[in-house]
Amino acid sequence: MDNRKYLPIIVVVAIAIIIIFSLSNSIFFKLQATERGVMFRQFASIPLDKDNIIGPGFHIKAPWNDVFVYDVSENQIEETMDVLDRSGLNINVDVTVRFHPMYDSVGEIHETFQRDYIRRLVIPEVRSTVRQVMGRYTAEEIYSTKRPEVEGAIKTEAEEILGAPGNSIVMRALLIRSITLPEQIRLAIENKLKQEQEALAYEFRLEREKSEAERKRIAAEGEAAANRIINNSLTDALLKMRGIEATRDLANSPNTKIIVVGSGESGLPLILGGN
Repeated sequence: MDNRKYLPIIVVVAIAIIIIFSLSNSIFFKLQATERGVMFRQFASIPLDKDNIIGPGFHIKAPWNDVFVYDVSENQIEETMDVLDRSGLNINVDVTVRFHPMYDSVGEIHETFQRDYIRRLVIPEVRSTVRQVMGRYTAEEIYSTKRPEVEGAIKTEAEEILGAPGNSIVMRALLIRSITLPEQIRLAIENKLKQEQEALAYEFRLEREKSEAERKRIAAEGEAAANRIINNSLTDALLKMRGIEATRDLANSPNTKIIVVGSGESGLPLILGGN
C-alpha cells in the first residue's frame, strides 16, 4: 500500500495545526465573571460593535479582530482637593468614591473615553461636583451641622452626571473621609459649638427645675385642699363621738385604770391612770 498519496494531506494538516497553535492567542480568549468585552472588527463597516457586549466565558474571534476587555467590578478612587465655601474660605477635603461601569454599556464608554474612563470621566466629574456643592454651604455647615446633607448632595448630583447616557457609570457610594479647615477657623467653630452645647445644657437644667417646682406646687395645693376638706368636716359633735369611741376602746384595754367622763375641756372624757 502506497501511503505517499496521503503525504500532502498530512503536511497541510500539520501546517494548519501549527498555524492554529501559533495564532491561538489571537483566536481564543476567555473573560472572567467580573469582565466584559467589546469587539473591534477591522474590516466591518462599523468596526466597533458596541451593541453586542461579550460576557464571561470562552470565546473565539478572527485573528485580525480585537477585543477590549473591561473590569466591571466595583472600583474605588480617593481624591484630596481644595475647595471654597460659600464665603470663599479655603477647605481641604478628602473624598472616597465607589463605582463601576454599566455592564451592558462598556461599548459606549470605550467609544467616548476608551479604557482611560476613570481619569477622563469619573475623577473630573467628581471633583467638579464636590466643588459646586460645597460652594453652596459655609465652612461651619460643612464641618459640623450639615455634613451628612453635603455628602448626600454630592453623591446625588455626581450619580446623576455619571449615570447619564454616554457616561454609563453606576455610582455606588461617596464618602467624605475628612474635612480640614484653617486652624483659626476650626477653633472658632469648635468653641461656638461648645458654647451652644453649654447653652442647651443650661436650658435643660432650667426646664427641669421649673418642672420640679411645678410638681411641688401642685402637691402643696393638693395637700392644702385635703386639709381644708378635713377641717371643714371636723365638727364638735364628730370630735365628741370620736372621743367616746376612743374611751370605749381604752376601757376594754387591760392598761386602763381610771376614766373620768366629762372632766376634760369641751366635755371630752379624761383618762387617768394606766401603765
